[in-house]
Amino acid sequence: MKYATLSQTGDLMPTLGLGTWQAPPDVIESTVYKALDLGYRHIDTAFNYNNEEAIGNAIKQWITDGKGTRRDLFITTKLPHVGNRASDVKKFLNLQLSRLQMDYVDLYLIHVPFGFHCNLDTLTPVVKENGEYELDMDTNHVSTWRVMEQCQKEGRIRNLGLSNFNEAQISKIIKNATLKPQVLQVELHAYFQQLELRKFCAENNIVVTAYAPLGSPGAKDHFVNKYNYNPDTFPDLLGHTEVMEIAEKRNKTPAQVLLNFLVTQKVVVIPKSTSEKRLKENSDIYDFELTPAELNRLKKLDKGEDGRIFNFLFWKGVEKHPEYPFNFPDTSEKTAE
Repeated sequence: MKYATLSQTGDLMPTLGLGTWQAPPDVIESTVYKALDLGYRHIDTAFNYNNEEAIGNAIKQWITDGKGTRRDLFITTKLPHVGNRASDVKKFLNLQLSRLQMDYVDLYLIHVPFGFHCNLDTLTPVVKENGEYELDMDTNHVSTWRVMEQCQKEGRIRNLGLSNFNEAQISKIIKNATLKPQVLQVELHAYFQQLELRKFCAENNIVVTAYAPLGSPGAKDHFVNKYNYNPDTFPDLLGHTEVMEIAEKRNKTPAQVLLNFLVTQKVVVIPKSTSEKRLKENSDIYDFELTPAELNRLKKLDKGEDGRIFNFLFWKGVEKHPEYPFNFPDTSEKTAE
């Protein structure tokens, strides 16, 4: 395992983690235990994934079984869109720590820069009769961040970060923060390499974590079947000729090549899988080095904004929020993480 050093605490963040989006509780509990046995030490979840309790059960059992300690692990979770306001941070963090059965998390992220009004009975977004989500137009990143800083000082959060924020939004928090963001989690893969944003993060000592580092192949069936999305929305990075040729030459899988491509560039990756075979495969990425020529072949796959999969228009009306982070034409076929 290799690690990224977080700038303000010096904590070591494993450059490979297990993503758990779209992993139901009955599946993810055994998957997390299995992943920990295979050497994973970084688990990424979120309130919105509805699986924190199962993940907490798995970790507790793994520790009880004498396999390791809490301090061996790096656990990330996220403040949800329905709690994206200063008055709700502690409520949601306390609930999440309770579900995870932990005293602290290693990293707490604001999941998205926009906020929704919350149905207090279900802790889900309020949806209008026309299907649009009820937006909280008063979302204030700085006031929310300051409460997160308090929680960090109280020992319930080790490190603070952001997810899906743009450069201007990050800059505003940096300008007003006592504890600056240490991690930014965004969509990032060979088709969407986010070069300018990564450069900005490097200049500000922010570690970048890539979700969907393989192009999110597991999300395709979900969105095509449930929401009638066009299958062409989802790239087939694993089947791309350039990727397959490099993989064959290296006697590696396409997934291993794509993950190595990112970690070589100091990007943390959190691929999601529930298959033991793929969990092993995804972790076996540190024993080879791509040549400059191979790196350049993969760098040329970048499509810029055309490569983005997740733009959150899945939440109908979200683009009307003043903190909606993306501005580009024709976003009708994109999805949300």
